[in-house]
Amino acid sequence: MIHAKSGDNYFLQQLVETEFTGTVHSVFRHALNIRSTANDEIFTLATKAMDNAPNTLVIDLDTLDNLHIIQNDPVRIKHHQLLIEDKLTIALETATHWQCHLPIFPSDMATLKQNIVQVKQFIDIYGKSGGMKRSDSPVSAFEAETSRLLKERTALLHEELCNRRFNNFQQYVLDLVGLGPGLTPSGDDFIVGLLTIIHLEQSPCSIYQPLCESVIKWMKPLTNEISYTTLNKAAYGQVRESIHALVSAMLSGTEGEAIEALKKVLAIGSSSGTDIALGLISGFEANIKLGG
Repeated sequence: MIHAKSGDNYFLQQLVETEFTGTVHSVFRHALNIRSTANDEIFTLATKAMDNAPNTLVIDLDTLDNLHIIQNDPVRIKHHQLLIEDKLTIALETATHWQCHLPIFPSDMATLKQNIVQVKQFIDIYGKSGGMKRSDSPVSAFEAETSRLLKERTALLHEELCNRRFNNFQQYVLDLVGLGPGLTPSGDDFIVGLLTIIHLEQSPCSIYQPLCESVIKWMKPLTNEISYTTLNKAAYGQVRESIHALVSAMLSGTEGEAIEALKKVLAIGSSSGTDIALGLISGFEANIKLGG
């Protein structure tokens, strides 16, 4: 039996308060995705190398290798334990509850402005290319065109935000969904970062929150189910713990604290962390411009 270490409050409620059943959607070395029978929602089991995240349960395992769990294996709850066939049993009572509560945007933006400069410089040097950050190595014509579209469409969306033009906001967001490489495409990751900033209480960009919540229904057919789940949560201000920590550090931390938090975000996926961080910066810079 494996013990759960921590879990998203909503996921734990689903497990404990309902007769949760599902099937294995996909399996990776550090994450296992489950599709709920009730509503097709995607939930994740993550190894202890991963941080807390929406719809996620972190379990006391180093790797999911060698468990022989495969797609469509049945998942169910029995006696406060999560069972995947006879291959994995997880005790839930040991899990601490976690939920994302984003910080309040400050009236004084001096610290944020200083940290943006340092974070952008760090990303320029150490950020992973291939998504929002252009690759220095030779790329195919397809990759070059994807990179061009990402740059063009994120610039249009940023300009829309900065000028309080609401008419094209949703379309510019949708133009990025599914665009770029990776299990979570680069355009999706950028949007996750941007949505995070829009959901900071008292931020100038928070005027776009109602549009975020209305556009999410149009995203589902444009990307894969795992990425859509992340976008759907971000559209309501729910993001993983490392993103929350970076936002908090940039708003009120020292330059050193911001860089340490950034390193953890840059470690997400292949280029996903870099793409998310650039979405955060785009949102922060829009807030600064809107805040005057």
